[in-house]
Amino acid sequence: MPNRNTDELFQLIKSLDKGEKRNFKLYIKRISGYEDLKSVLLFDALDKMEVYDEEYLLKKHRSIKKQQLSNMKAGLYKQLLASLRHSNDDDNIDMQLNEQMSYARILYNKGLYLQALKVLGKIKHLAKEHYQLTFQMQALFFEKKIEALHITRSLENRAERLSFEIDDVNMHLSQMSSLSNLSLQLYGLYIKMGHARDEKDVEAVKTFFEANLPVCHLEDMQFYEKLYLYQSYCWYNFILQDLLMYYRYSQKWVDLFEQEPFMKKVEAGQYIKGIHNLLSAHFDLSNYDGFNDTLHRFETFSTSDYANINANARIQTFVYLHIAKINKHFLEGTFEQGLELVPYIEEKLKEYQLQLDRHRILVFYYKIACLYFGSGNNEKAIDYLNKIIHLKVDLRTDLQCYARLLHLIAHYELGNHQLLEYLIKSVYRFMAKMKNLSVVEEEIFKFLRKSFALAPDKMIPAFVKLKEKLQGIEGKPLESRSFMYLDIIAWLESKIQHVPVQEVRRVRFLSGRKTK
Repeated sequence: MPNRNTDELFQLIKSLDKGEKRNFKLYIKRISGYEDLKSVLLFDALDKMEVYDEEYLLKKHRSIKKQQLSNMKAGLYKQLLASLRHSNDDDNIDMQLNEQMSYARILYNKGLYLQALKVLGKIKHLAKEHYQLTFQMQALFFEKKIEALHITRSLENRAERLSFEIDDVNMHLSQMSSLSNLSLQLYGLYIKMGHARDEKDVEAVKTFFEANLPVCHLEDMQFYEKLYLYQSYCWYNFILQDLLMYYRYSQKWVDLFEQEPFMKKVEAGQYIKGIHNLLSAHFDLSNYDGFNDTLHRFETFSTSDYANINANARIQTFVYLHIAKINKHFLEGTFEQGLELVPYIEEKLKEYQLQLDRHRILVFYYKIACLYFGSGNNEKAIDYLNKIIHLKVDLRTDLQCYARLLHLIAHYELGNHQLLEYLIKSVYRFMAKMKNLSVVEEEIFKFLRKSFALAPDKMIPAFVKLKEKLQGIEGKPLESRSFMYLDIIAWLESKIQHVPVQEVRRVRFLSGRKTK
């Protein structure tokens, strides 16, 4: 049976909400013909399917012939997009500007040049208000075309003014393009490998960043240029594990939207991603008060129209809000309470499986596994870690490595000694291959190998010795990522005290609150 993800029409239909399905039926009625009625039949048939199955479709609906199916699907796909365009015009500045541009072309083709120029003037004004430089440029080129072919006498010095406007927009576009490229490439680098693993990685990232960062003057920059500049610094510092600078640029990213709040509607996804990074920065810096304040702001935003403007914004809000909620339980040491989130998260992961990328799913699985591990349920932790280990993807090699390491420690907790010898060799080889072995991991493997031969009365001193050794290197920049992914100190403390990891984290959290 074909995978549901292989058929684009099926994906589109399954992404529709009830209102969008109703609007499609109304749209079809307005343009109805015999072929359109067959489109409705095909739509209903696909809508009722849980998984796309072409053989079953043709068998169930004899009026749909196999030789017609490809053309019918293509026609239905176009009709669905047309229906969605009509029902979503007011939600998106791009759609509004595209519509106005279509009107300008229609008027121009009718020979109504002055009316076309009037519409183009409105487009430029609206585009400038919302920093839509590409639409400004389209309108300017269209104006230039009209002035070059027709004597409109619409304004004095039109040629000079157009040239100046085009040069100004082109300058901003060029800088925006350079900065957005840099931001995207740095983010892609992080998705592929995670944090810098050694001095060689650090040098490579620094060289790349410095070579591709354009000369920037904040006072001359517009919204998107600043946004991509802050994003670039954000990813750059996060990869290098300079968490304080990562926090500062995440805050600048969010503040940019607070200064121009109407852009939250235009770029809801970018605002949500900024809030997520600010939350992550507070979490990594163990800044509980800042984290809690930002989470409260995010929860308030999640119920706003901006957060629910479209499916993309809703899904992003769900992902980042629930990652933050899990992280709050990590900070507070309330792992068991955090497990109450898991059924809802699982339900939403299933609902959004067509839209969610595997990177997000990996992150959720790892965080859920950590909740189970911290609460002492190693069997369930292993179940979720196996989902990561068996998911064949070429991204987040760091997450793949630490999932295997936590998987190994969970089996150690369960006393699966027969399996451990194989796992130690297997995980060590994998991490070495991925160039993910730091001093911390080397010490952990060294301890696990020796632990089999230790007498029971020697175990606690061995845990204490390892804990002291790791605490001595915890503050080193290139070692900090190991502690970000896995609180190995808390695990060692739990072994020394004979308590669950969450109890160690809870005591640490409460003692930190008392000292403030």
